[in-house]
Formats: sequence, C-alpha cells, structure tokens
Amino acid sequence: MTRIHIPIRLRWSDFDAYAHVNNAEMLRLLEEARIDAFWRPDAGAEQARPTAVIDARPGAATISLIARQEVEYLAPIPYQRSPIEVELWIGNLGGASFQICYEVYSPKGVEPRVLYTVASTTLVMVDAATGRPSRIPDELRELFTPYVEAPVAFGKRG
Repeated sequence: MTRIHIPIRLRWSDFDAYAHVNNAEMLRLLEEARIDAFWRPDAGAEQARPTAVIDARPGAATISLIARQEVEYLAPIPYQRSPIEVELWIGNLGGASFQICYEVYSPKGVEPRVLYTVASTTLVMVDAATGRPSRIPDELRELFTPYVEAPVAFGKRG
C-alpha cells in the first residue's frame, strides 16, 4: 500500500465558535493536500513530489475539474500547532477521471493516533479548448498505478 503523506498546518481562521476546524474549511485543507500531491509546481519552486505532475497553470491544455466530493467527519479537529497528517491515494483510476481518497489524522508522533476525517474527490481531466473530458494519458496512468488501492470506506451513510 503506497500512500502520499502531506502535512498540513492549521490556521487560526480554520476554526469556528466550537473551537474545532469548521466543516467548510475541511474542503480547503483537502484541496491544499491535493494540490501539493498532484499539481506540478512552478519552475524554481521547491522539490515536487513524484506524483505532482498535473499542469494546473493558467493556459494549460488540460484542466482538472471536481465532479464529486464526499466528506465524513469522525472526530472534531482541535487547534494544534503541529501539522495534521493527510494520507492520500487513488481509489479509482477511470478513463478521464480519478478518485482521490483521503484520511486525515492527528499530527505525526501524537499518540494515540486519531483519524479525524475520511473523504474522497473525483477529478475529471478536461480539454481546456473544448471543455470535453480528456483521457488520462498512459504515462500519468502508469505513474498513478502504485498509488491505487481500495476506495475510502464511508461508514455513516444514510
């Protein structure tokens, strides 16, 4: 099982009147982890992760659009100065889309380790000129394959 581990620092503004991370801010934290994991950094930026290959700059030939997001909150995230740990993997690698799965944990070294949130985002690759879905290139598919495992299991549906 190969996962991408992204530490995310919490900001004071992420918290609400109940002194935990606000549910809307969770989507921003997941976005930050997703961008770090999969978007190619600008030239001259720090070393990129091996999976950070999607060209998301303005003017790119292919863009990635969110088709679906699902979040299950398991425990409130309290304020802490150490970064929370986000684990990401590919839950499904389709023709033009892929499902990014997340588990959000307490900071590295905190015992017991707390699983705060599970989530998934489906991204669709789209041709920027036509607005139509674009097949995931073979080289990207090959790069992502080691990160494919069973999708996140949501336990509190319905």
